[in-house]
Amino acid sequence: MLRLDDLEVFVNTADRGSLSAAARSLDISPALASAALKRLEDGLQLRLFARTTRSLRLTAEGEHYLRHAREAVRQLREGHEAIRQGQQELAGLLKISMPSDVGRNVLLPWLDGFQAEYPAISLQLFVSDRVADMYRQPVDLALRYGKLDDSSLVAMPIAPGNRRALVASPEYLRRNGSPSNLDELAQHNCLRFALDDMLYDRWAFPAQGKVVQVRGNRSSDDADLVRRWAVAGLGIAYKSRLDVTADLEAGRLRLLLPDVMGEEVPLQLVCMHRSQVTPVVIRLRDYLRARYEQLCETEA
Repeated sequence: MLRLDDLEVFVNTADRGSLSAAARSLDISPALASAALKRLEDGLQLRLFARTTRSLRLTAEGEHYLRHAREAVRQLREGHEAIRQGQQELAGLLKISMPSDVGRNVLLPWLDGFQAEYPAISLQLFVSDRVADMYRQPVDLALRYGKLDDSSLVAMPIAPGNRRALVASPEYLRRNGSPSNLDELAQHNCLRFALDDMLYDRWAFPAQGKVVQVRGNRSSDDADLVRRWAVAGLGIAYKSRLDVTADLEAGRLRLLLPDVMGEEVPLQLVCMHRSQVTPVVIRLRDYLRARYEQLCETEA
């Protein structure tokens, strides 16, 4: 594969008639410049210069190739400059709604990294487990778990393979033991999520064809609080795997029934109209998706 810096050495050497002069103009050593020319000639399987102890001149092949090399360098420089300017031009305010647990503990550091890379972008974050009404609330984008009820919205996958997982702390398991199957969840204190007066106490495991009725002494409309209760050793939680990845890696939580596939809960970036899928939104989508893929590689 040809390298831009090798092409630049070749073009500069041809223009200046001297390898040492080309090295000085590029602020590299003559040895590096010589190595670049050799690498280029080896890659092309052509002799670009006829060398003697006192002179350096282009071969016929070198003269022919110089026109193409000069144009390639020009286009590559223009492409790099366009990318640099494109990054600088990414600016504006994004109003984003997100769930409490993944928002505070996963997405927030990811968004910090995104903003550090694109400092002209401002963020206004709305953190709540209540699904934002994008037609009434002042949000541009929402990060949501699960499939969309409103098919008119535009959904961009961030974590398409995410699933729920049964988790508990080592302390809870030491005191109460670990369930050996889904039916034994009935013997445990299960930490439940509640939203809009609905208590989610029927945990679904579609791959096993089971829905398990669970009981417990704690429930909350804040998913982050449910996770904190689990870390504190107060019961078993059925959480998005993305929410608890850091706790599993740190040993604060342990995965229960690892052979049981939990319910699918893909994380998606959502907006109301295609017209809102701007270059800034596309860059955000790609950045968050890349961070999720890195997380999956770390787990694997």
